[in-house]
Amino acid sequence: MQSRAAKFAIGQVVKHRVYPFRGVIYDVDPIFANTEEWYRAIPAEVRPSKDQPFYHLFAENDETQYIAYVSEQNLLPDDSGAPVRHPQVEQLFTPTDSGFYKRRVNSAN
Repeated sequence: MQSRAAKFAIGQVVKHRVYPFRGVIYDVDPIFANTEEWYRAIPAEVRPSKDQPFYHLFAENDETQYIAYVSEQNLLPDDSGAPVRHPQVEQLFTPTDSGFYKRRVNSAN
């Protein structure tokens, strides 16, 4: 499988194309890197191709915060400007005026 350049960046706020959740990207896999069991649990009619970037998100919906793993084809930029409530966002990032989050610099370095 050949990987392609990621469309979204670490610290960017994105939303799911179909499901009502959004989040901050904290890592990117150039191609699918989760378990086959996880992949097969996705209904076949909406199962994404493995040869695209997959994003790790600190995600939230109206009810809760969680970790999500989402294919690039299922993400859109979130331009709402609203902060992401996930508790781990504050640990790794600081917000910027542009709506992105910037990785915190480790004070020990």
